[in-house]
Amino acid sequence: MNTEFTLYGWHLSYFTGKVLCYLRYKKVPFVLDPVNILTLMHRIKRETGEVVMPVLRTPHGEWIQDSSAIIDYIEAKYPTPSTIPDAPVPRFCAYLLEAWCDEWWVPIGMHTRWTYPENYAVFEREAGAALLPHFPRFLQNMAVRRVANTLRGALDRMGIRAPQYAVMDAWTQHMLDLLDAHFAQSAYLLGERPSLADFALAGPMYGHLGRDPWPARELVAPRKQLRAWLDRISNPMPASPAPTLGLSQSPDQIPTTLEPVLRAVFREFVPLFAQIGAQVEAILPTVPTGTPLRRFLQDVDVPMGDGRFRRAAMPYTLWMAQRVLDVYAAMNVDDQARVRAWAEPLGGGALLDLTLPRMRRSGLRVSG
Repeated sequence: MNTEFTLYGWHLSYFTGKVLCYLRYKKVPFVLDPVNILTLMHRIKRETGEVVMPVLRTPHGEWIQDSSAIIDYIEAKYPTPSTIPDAPVPRFCAYLLEAWCDEWWVPIGMHTRWTYPENYAVFEREAGAALLPHFPRFLQNMAVRRVANTLRGALDRMGIRAPQYAVMDAWTQHMLDLLDAHFAQSAYLLGERPSLADFALAGPMYGHLGRDPWPARELVAPRKQLRAWLDRISNPMPASPAPTLGLSQSPDQIPTTLEPVLRAVFREFVPLFAQIGAQVEAILPTVPTGTPLRRFLQDVDVPMGDGRFRRAAMPYTLWMAQRVLDVYAAMNVDDQARVRAWAEPLGGGALLDLTLPRMRRSGLRVSG
């Protein structure tokens, strides 16, 4: 029997980057298979019901789709070194930042990739070689154009709209400055060891902002500490087996340099949960139980930096919110009190009090 996992994905894929960096850190025996068109359109679709990447095939022949589900699976099978903090506040923060990186940053990654034409040559070369290996370049380019057109077709729904470019650009510059300042004092998001949060941040940073020519040059390279973190998380070394208090520098403490980022998360991201939740609650009575909801609903309007940001609501985001709130709900009363005492001064009390419709994940969609 094959003893290796197979990760189907591309280096330029947002969520492949998240899983790839994670598997490297865990030292799990795996191979990266640059998924070709036959595997993507037929084998993966047959096994998972979706045309999607990344997908992990286990040595036992299981097929796991969704980066969070992949990490949950590996973390259960290979608990050491752990990427989930033991202490309640860092644990809650790790899942919150995973949701933020997975959901909030996607429009930024798509904007920096598709708004600047110089990035397309890299996308065309790498995606073409993966989709149709050994085929002539002109056929590879034709296949890539179909993929690119599909991705571009989603830009408007994701909020990549010309009138919003200035708001998105200003937010990105400011957030990268905050992260750069944080990494000047802390090796990783929650301290001196990588956590789930770091691998989630690798999603937008590894395949998009860190590799596409325009953002890599204009956004990442000038921020030396951010670039150094990206290099560390791209090829992470496993943690020492020596006993530690947790993933942060003390058992239940988040580095203070991360607080400006967390204030933005609570101020901007939590309203996205609430508005999507309201839309989903309104339509659930009209949808048979267990029937997947549409991937995109009506627009939401949320804060982004000093401006506002509109995009189509994605019910899937509620499943990520649910992961965060489930971590809190599973804690004992004392640990919940610690999380609340930490979150409220940062503006996070509304998240802890949020009531959302319960979602079940089904591929790229969710159902009630």
